[in-house]
Amino acid sequence: MKLSHLSLFLCLLAPSASWALTSDREQPIYIDSDQQNIDMKSNKVTFTGNVTLKQGSIHITADTLIVFRDAKTGELTELQGYGEPSHFSQKTDDGKTLKGQANTLVYKVKDDKLVMTTNAELHQDDSVIRGKVITYHISSQNLKADGGGKSGERVSTVIQPSQLEQK
Repeated sequence: MKLSHLSLFLCLLAPSASWALTSDREQPIYIDSDQQNIDMKSNKVTFTGNVTLKQGSIHITADTLIVFRDAKTGELTELQGYGEPSHFSQKTDDGKTLKGQANTLVYKVKDDKLVMTTNAELHQDDSVIRGKVITYHISSQNLKADGGGKSGERVSTVIQPSQLEQK
């Protein structure tokens, strides 16, 4: 698995407060969809058709969204969004917007990790990272982009000169 050094460089340039609005995790989650299916035994809720999720400044759209809860505690453990592509956006503490898209978005709540798979893109201002898989650890603000290894795909990064001057 190849990791683009330019992607790491971009992450190092980003100020630590620029990735996620810290109050979002404390907000309620609102989900709208055309249909909803609750599986009480597996503690799984599947939302289908024009799904939108909002939590504070976080906004996700997908064709299908699956929400998993822990059977014992009832706590939210994972969100899986599917679409061609699924989209998300989130405001940062400095007022900018972080946008992303991929065919699959998986947010692991306990690990505070977002994994974007297949046609993954992450945008901030006019800069963009593209790869087969982008993994973002929200609390530690670590990002890893992977081109896909054997498939010959590579990670592509565009950094605008204006952003380099600001750092």
